[in-house]
Amino acid sequence: MLSIAALIKRISRQFIRDRRTLALLIVAPLFIFTLLWVVFTTEAYEPKIAVINEDTSLQSPFEKSDYVLLTEAEAKKMLNERKIDAYLRLFPSPTIYLEGSEPAKNQAVLMKLQKTMQTMKEGAKQELDIHYLHGSKDLTSFDAFGPVLLGFFTFFFVFLISGVSFLRERTTGTLDRLMASPIKNSEIIFGYLIGFGIFASLQSVILTSYGIYVLKMYHAGRLIDVLMIILILSFSALTLGMLLSAFARNELQLMQFIPVVIIPQVFFSGIFQFETLPEWAQWLGKATPLYYAADALKGIMLRGEGFASWWGSGLVLIGFSFLFIWMNLGALRAYRK
Repeated sequence: MLSIAALIKRISRQFIRDRRTLALLIVAPLFIFTLLWVVFTTEAYEPKIAVINEDTSLQSPFEKSDYVLLTEAEAKKMLNERKIDAYLRLFPSPTIYLEGSEPAKNQAVLMKLQKTMQTMKEGAKQELDIHYLHGSKDLTSFDAFGPVLLGFFTFFFVFLISGVSFLRERTTGTLDRLMASPIKNSEIIFGYLIGFGIFASLQSVILTSYGIYVLKMYHAGRLIDVLMIILILSFSALTLGMLLSAFARNELQLMQFIPVVIIPQVFFSGIFQFETLPEWAQWLGKATPLYYAADALKGIMLRGEGFASWWGSGLVLIGFSFLFIWMNLGALRAYRK
Protein backbone atom coordinates (compact mmCIF):
# COMPACT_ATOMS: atom_id res chain seq x y z
CA MET A 1 0.00 0.00 0.00
CA LEU A 2 2.85 2.39 0.79
CA SER A 3 4.34 1.76 -2.65
CA ILE A 4 1.01 2.54 -4.35
CA ALA A 5 0.62 5.72 -2.27
CA ALA A 6 4.16 6.80 -3.22
CA LEU A 7 3.41 6.26 -6.91
CA ILE A 8 0.15 8.23 -6.67
CA LYS A 9 1.99 11.06 -4.92
CA ARG A 10 4.74 11.14 -7.55
CA ILE A 11 2.30 11.15 -10.48
CA SER A 12 0.20 13.85 -8.83
CA ARG A 13 3.25 16.06 -8.34
CA GLN A 14 4.29 15.44 -11.94
CA PHE A 15 0.91 16.61 -13.24
CA ILE A 16 0.82 19.67 -10.97
CA ARG A 17 4.31 20.75 -12.04
CA ASP A 18 3.59 20.19 -15.75
CA ARG A 19 1.27 23.12 -16.44
CA ARG A 20 0.98 22.31 -20.14
CA THR A 21 -0.35 18.80 -19.47
CA LEU A 22 -2.68 20.16 -16.81
CA ALA A 23 -4.02 22.75 -19.26
CA LEU A 24 -4.47 20.07 -21.93
CA LEU A 25 -6.35 17.90 -19.42
CA ILE A 26 -8.77 20.65 -18.36
CA VAL A 27 -8.74 23.72 -20.64
CA ALA A 28 -8.45 22.09 -24.09
CA PRO A 29 -11.49 19.75 -23.71
CA LEU A 30 -13.57 22.65 -22.35
CA PHE A 31 -12.56 24.83 -25.31
CA ILE A 32 -13.38 22.16 -27.94
CA PHE A 33 -16.60 21.21 -26.13
CA THR A 34 -17.64 24.87 -26.20
CA LEU A 35 -16.97 25.08 -29.94
CA LEU A 36 -19.11 21.97 -30.50
CA TRP A 37 -21.88 23.56 -28.44
CA VAL A 38 -21.67 26.75 -30.52
CA VAL A 39 -21.77 24.83 -33.82
CA PHE A 40 -24.66 22.52 -32.94
CA THR A 41 -26.86 25.04 -31.10
CA THR A 42 -26.89 27.72 -33.79
CA GLU A 43 -30.12 28.31 -35.68
CA ALA A 44 -30.73 26.45 -38.93
CA TYR A 45 -29.41 28.17 -42.03
CA GLU A 46 -31.99 30.46 -43.63
CA PRO A 47 -31.45 30.42 -47.42
CA LYS A 48 -31.45 33.69 -49.36
CA ILE A 49 -33.78 33.32 -52.34
CA ALA A 50 -34.89 35.88 -54.91
CA VAL A 51 -38.08 35.63 -56.95
CA ILE A 52 -38.68 37.02 -60.44
CA ASN A 53 -42.12 37.17 -61.93
CA GLU A 54 -43.85 39.34 -64.47
CA ASP A 55 -47.23 38.10 -63.23
CA THR A 56 -47.60 39.91 -59.87
CA SER A 57 -50.66 37.83 -58.93
CA LEU A 58 -48.34 34.90 -58.09
CA GLN A 59 -45.89 36.91 -55.96
CA SER A 60 -47.94 37.19 -52.76
CA PRO A 61 -46.93 33.86 -51.07
CA PHE A 62 -43.26 34.60 -51.78
CA GLU A 63 -43.36 38.17 -50.46
CA LYS A 64 -44.84 36.87 -47.21
CA SER A 65 -42.01 34.31 -46.89
CA ASP A 66 -39.20 36.91 -47.10
CA TYR A 67 -38.14 36.23 -50.67
CA VAL A 68 -36.26 39.10 -52.33
CA LEU A 69 -37.93 40.57 -55.42
CA LEU A 70 -35.38 41.25 -58.18
CA THR A 71 -35.10 41.59 -61.91
CA GLU A 72 -33.57 38.58 -63.63
CA ALA A 73 -30.38 40.51 -64.48
CA GLU A 74 -29.94 41.51 -60.82
CA ALA A 75 -30.64 37.96 -59.64
CA LYS A 76 -28.08 36.44 -62.04
CA LYS A 77 -25.41 38.90 -60.86
CA MET A 78 -26.13 38.30 -57.16
CA LEU A 79 -26.21 34.51 -57.66
CA ASN A 80 -22.83 34.61 -59.39
CA GLU A 81 -21.44 36.71 -56.50
CA ARG A 82 -23.01 34.28 -53.94
CA LYS A 83 -25.06 37.06 -52.35
CA ILE A 84 -28.13 34.85 -52.80
CA ASP A 85 -28.39 31.04 -52.81
CA ALA A 86 -30.98 30.78 -55.58
CA TYR A 87 -33.54 32.68 -57.62
CA LEU A 88 -36.95 31.56 -58.80
CA ARG A 89 -38.58 32.48 -62.10
CA LEU A 90 -42.30 31.74 -62.05
CA PHE A 91 -43.25 32.64 -65.63
CA PRO A 92 -43.91 30.84 -67.95
CA SER A 93 -43.24 27.85 -65.62
CA PRO A 94 -41.61 27.65 -62.14
CA THR A 95 -37.84 27.36 -62.58
CA ILE A 96 -35.29 27.53 -59.74
CA TYR A 97 -31.67 28.47 -60.40
CA LEU A 98 -29.39 27.24 -57.59
CA GLU A 99 -25.85 28.43 -56.85
CA GLY A 100 -25.25 24.70 -56.38
CA SER A 101 -21.78 24.42 -54.82
CA GLU A 102 -23.04 23.45 -51.34
CA PRO A 103 -25.53 20.54 -51.08
CA ALA A 104 -26.68 21.64 -47.60
CA LYS A 105 -27.71 25.07 -48.91
CA ASN A 106 -29.35 23.49 -51.97
CA GLN A 107 -31.44 21.31 -49.66
CA ALA A 108 -32.40 24.30 -47.52
CA VAL A 109 -33.51 26.24 -50.62
CA LEU A 110 -35.64 23.38 -51.96
CA MET A 111 -37.27 22.76 -48.56
CA LYS A 112 -38.20 26.43 -48.21
CA LEU A 113 -39.58 26.48 -51.76
CA GLN A 114 -41.63 23.37 -51.11
CA LYS A 115 -43.22 24.93 -48.03
CA THR A 116 -43.97 28.17 -49.87
CA MET A 117 -45.49 26.51 -52.91
CA GLN A 118 -47.77 24.42 -50.70
CA THR A 119 -49.50 27.68 -49.72
CA MET A 120 -50.27 28.56 -53.36
CA LYS A 121 -53.61 27.91 -54.97
CA GLU A 122 -54.04 24.49 -56.53
CA GLY A 123 -54.21 25.90 -60.06
CA ALA A 124 -50.96 27.83 -59.60
CA LYS A 125 -48.93 24.77 -58.55
CA GLN A 126 -46.66 23.33 -61.23
CA GLU A 127 -43.70 21.01 -61.35
CA LEU A 128 -40.47 22.79 -60.47
CA ASP A 129 -37.63 22.82 -63.01
CA ILE A 130 -34.18 22.91 -61.31
CA HIS A 131 -30.98 24.39 -62.79
CA TYR A 132 -27.53 24.61 -61.19
CA LEU A 133 -24.99 27.40 -61.68
CA HIS A 134 -22.26 25.15 -60.23
CA GLY A 135 -22.24 21.41 -59.63
CA SER A 136 -25.32 19.31 -60.25
CA LYS A 137 -27.97 17.26 -58.44
CA ASP A 138 -25.39 14.44 -58.29
CA LEU A 139 -22.98 16.50 -56.17
CA THR A 140 -22.34 14.43 -53.03
CA SER A 141 -21.39 15.50 -49.52
CA PHE A 142 -17.88 14.16 -50.14
CA ASP A 143 -17.62 16.38 -53.22
CA ALA A 144 -18.73 19.38 -51.17
CA PHE A 145 -16.43 18.65 -48.21
CA GLY A 146 -13.58 17.27 -50.33
CA PRO A 147 -11.75 20.62 -50.71
CA VAL A 148 -11.97 21.21 -46.94
CA LEU A 149 -10.68 17.71 -46.15
CA LEU A 150 -7.88 18.10 -48.70
CA GLY A 151 -6.78 21.32 -47.01
CA PHE A 152 -7.11 19.89 -43.51
CA PHE A 153 -5.09 16.70 -44.15
CA THR A 154 -2.36 18.68 -45.90
CA PHE A 155 -2.16 21.15 -43.02
CA PHE A 156 -2.30 18.49 -40.30
CA PHE A 157 0.33 16.09 -41.65
CA VAL A 158 2.78 18.80 -42.74
CA PHE A 159 2.44 20.42 -39.30
CA LEU A 160 3.04 17.06 -37.63
CA ILE A 161 6.04 16.04 -39.75
CA SER A 162 7.77 19.44 -39.60
CA GLY A 163 7.19 19.80 -35.86
CA VAL A 164 8.51 16.35 -35.01
CA SER A 165 11.47 16.65 -37.41
CA PHE A 166 12.55 20.05 -36.09
CA LEU A 167 12.10 18.86 -32.51
CA ARG A 168 14.33 15.88 -33.26
CA GLU A 169 17.01 18.26 -34.54
CA ARG A 170 16.96 19.92 -31.14
CA THR A 171 16.81 16.79 -28.98
CA THR A 172 19.63 15.04 -30.86
CA GLY A 173 21.92 18.07 -30.50
CA THR A 174 22.12 18.89 -34.23
CA LEU A 175 20.59 22.33 -33.69
CA ASP A 176 22.97 23.02 -30.78
CA ARG A 177 25.97 22.33 -33.01
CA LEU A 178 24.59 24.70 -35.64
CA MET A 179 24.07 27.35 -32.96
CA ALA A 180 27.74 27.05 -31.96
CA SER A 181 28.78 27.81 -35.55
CA PRO A 182 28.87 31.29 -37.18
CA ILE A 183 25.72 30.51 -39.21
CA LYS A 184 22.96 33.13 -38.85
CA ASN A 185 19.55 32.44 -37.33
CA SER A 186 17.82 33.37 -40.58
CA GLU A 187 20.04 30.93 -42.51
CA ILE A 188 19.13 28.14 -40.09
CA ILE A 189 15.40 28.85 -40.41
CA PHE A 190 15.38 29.14 -44.20
CA GLY A 191 17.66 26.12 -44.56
CA TYR A 192 15.31 23.94 -42.56
CA LEU A 193 12.29 25.54 -44.23
CA ILE A 194 13.49 24.72 -47.75
CA GLY A 195 14.72 21.26 -46.73
CA PHE A 196 11.45 20.26 -45.08
CA GLY A 197 9.53 22.19 -47.76
CA ILE A 198 10.74 19.91 -50.56
CA PHE A 199 9.17 16.86 -48.91
CA ALA A 200 6.09 18.81 -47.77
CA SER A 201 5.55 19.89 -51.38
CA LEU A 202 5.95 16.31 -52.61
CA GLN A 203 3.40 15.09 -50.06
CA SER A 204 0.96 17.86 -51.06
CA VAL A 205 1.18 17.01 -54.76
CA ILE A 206 0.67 13.28 -54.11
CA LEU A 207 -2.30 13.87 -51.79
CA THR A 208 -3.99 16.28 -54.22
CA SER A 209 -3.45 14.05 -57.24
CA TYR A 210 -4.74 11.00 -55.35
CA GLY A 211 -7.91 12.82 -54.28
CA ILE A 212 -8.70 14.12 -57.76
CA TYR A 213 -7.59 11.25 -60.00
CA VAL A 214 -8.05 8.17 -57.81
CA LEU A 215 -10.94 9.14 -55.52
CA LYS A 216 -12.54 11.14 -58.38
CA MET A 217 -13.09 14.18 -56.19
CA TYR A 218 -15.25 16.75 -58.00
CA HIS A 219 -13.24 19.67 -59.38
CA ALA A 220 -14.42 22.31 -61.82
CA GLY A 221 -11.28 24.45 -61.74
CA ARG A 222 -7.69 23.99 -62.88
CA LEU A 223 -5.40 21.54 -61.12
CA ILE A 224 -2.57 24.11 -61.08
CA ASP A 225 -4.72 26.48 -58.99
CA VAL A 226 -5.51 23.70 -56.49
CA LEU A 227 -1.82 22.79 -56.22
CA MET A 228 -0.76 26.40 -55.70
CA ILE A 229 -3.13 26.87 -52.75
CA ILE A 230 -2.16 23.49 -51.29
CA LEU A 231 1.55 24.34 -51.55
CA ILE A 232 1.06 27.78 -49.95
CA LEU A 233 -0.98 26.16 -47.17
CA SER A 234 1.69 23.50 -46.62
CA PHE A 235 4.30 26.22 -46.02
CA SER A 236 2.01 27.85 -43.45
CA ALA A 237 1.72 24.47 -41.69
CA LEU A 238 5.46 23.92 -42.01
CA THR A 239 6.40 27.23 -40.38
CA LEU A 240 3.78 26.75 -37.64
CA GLY A 241 5.06 23.24 -36.87
CA MET A 242 8.63 24.53 -36.61
CA LEU A 243 7.48 27.36 -34.33
CA LEU A 244 5.52 25.22 -31.89
CA SER A 245 8.28 22.60 -31.73
CA ALA A 246 10.40 25.26 -30.02
CA PHE A 247 8.03 25.10 -27.03
CA ALA A 248 8.10 21.30 -26.70
CA ARG A 249 10.71 19.10 -25.05
CA ASN A 250 9.51 15.84 -26.63
CA GLU A 251 7.02 14.46 -29.16
CA LEU A 252 4.30 14.04 -26.53
CA GLN A 253 4.40 17.73 -25.66
CA LEU A 254 4.21 18.61 -29.36
CA MET A 255 1.10 16.41 -29.71
CA GLN A 256 -0.49 18.47 -26.94
CA PHE A 257 -0.74 21.43 -29.29
CA ILE A 258 -3.00 19.53 -31.72
CA PRO A 259 -6.29 19.86 -29.74
CA VAL A 260 -5.68 23.58 -29.24
CA VAL A 261 -4.16 24.62 -32.58
CA ILE A 262 -5.36 22.12 -35.23
CA ILE A 263 -8.77 20.72 -34.21
CA PRO A 264 -10.53 24.11 -33.68
CA GLN A 265 -9.68 25.10 -37.26
CA VAL A 266 -11.93 22.31 -38.54
CA PHE A 267 -14.98 24.13 -37.13
CA PHE A 268 -14.18 27.23 -39.22
CA SER A 269 -13.15 25.55 -42.45
CA GLY A 270 -16.57 25.12 -44.05
CA ILE A 271 -17.66 21.68 -42.85
CA PHE A 272 -20.25 23.52 -40.74
CA GLN A 273 -22.23 26.56 -41.92
CA PHE A 274 -19.88 29.43 -41.13
CA GLU A 275 -22.59 32.10 -41.60
CA THR A 276 -24.70 30.71 -38.73
CA LEU A 277 -21.89 30.96 -36.15
CA PRO A 278 -21.85 33.83 -33.62
CA GLU A 279 -19.87 36.89 -34.64
CA TRP A 280 -17.05 36.20 -32.15
CA ALA A 281 -16.63 32.68 -33.57
CA GLN A 282 -16.50 34.05 -37.11
CA TRP A 283 -13.75 36.48 -36.11
CA LEU A 284 -11.87 33.61 -34.48
CA GLY A 285 -12.24 31.54 -37.63
CA LYS A 286 -10.85 34.33 -39.81
CA ALA A 287 -7.66 34.28 -37.71
CA THR A 288 -6.85 30.70 -38.82
CA PRO A 289 -4.99 29.62 -42.00
CA LEU A 290 -7.34 26.73 -42.78
CA TYR A 291 -10.34 29.09 -43.14
CA TYR A 292 -8.69 30.90 -46.08
CA ALA A 293 -7.32 27.72 -47.65
CA ALA A 294 -10.71 25.98 -47.51
CA ASP A 295 -12.48 29.04 -48.95
CA ALA A 296 -10.04 29.21 -51.86
CA LEU A 297 -10.15 25.45 -52.51
CA LYS A 298 -13.96 25.39 -52.52
CA GLY A 299 -13.98 28.27 -54.98
CA ILE A 300 -11.55 26.52 -57.31
CA MET A 301 -12.87 22.96 -57.08
CA LEU A 302 -16.62 23.54 -56.76
CA ARG A 303 -17.14 26.79 -58.66
CA GLY A 304 -14.28 26.70 -61.14
CA GLU A 305 -12.80 30.00 -59.96
CA GLY A 306 -9.37 31.12 -61.16
CA PHE A 307 -6.48 33.16 -59.81
CA ALA A 308 -8.49 36.41 -59.84
CA SER A 309 -10.81 34.98 -57.16
CA TRP A 310 -8.38 33.19 -54.84
CA TRP A 311 -5.31 35.46 -54.86
CA GLY A 312 -6.55 37.31 -51.73
CA SER A 313 -6.79 34.10 -49.71
CA GLY A 314 -3.40 33.02 -51.02
CA LEU A 315 -1.89 36.34 -49.93
CA VAL A 316 -3.29 35.92 -46.40
CA LEU A 317 -1.76 32.42 -46.21
CA ILE A 318 1.61 33.81 -47.30
CA GLY A 319 1.19 36.45 -44.59
CA PHE A 320 0.66 33.68 -42.01
CA SER A 321 3.86 31.98 -43.21
CA PHE A 322 5.94 35.15 -42.85
CA LEU A 323 4.44 35.81 -39.42
CA PHE A 324 5.41 32.31 -38.27
CA ILE A 325 8.91 32.72 -39.78
CA TRP A 326 9.37 35.99 -37.88
CA MET A 327 8.22 34.31 -34.67
CA ASN A 328 10.57 31.37 -35.41
CA LEU A 329 13.48 33.80 -35.64
CA GLY A 330 12.53 35.27 -32.27
CA ALA A 331 12.27 31.81 -30.68
CA LEU A 332 15.62 30.76 -32.16
CA ARG A 333 17.25 33.97 -30.95
CA ALA A 334 16.01 33.27 -27.41
CA TYR A 335 17.17 29.63 -27.66
CA ARG A 336 20.62 30.73 -28.84
CA LYS A 337 21.02 32.98 -25.81
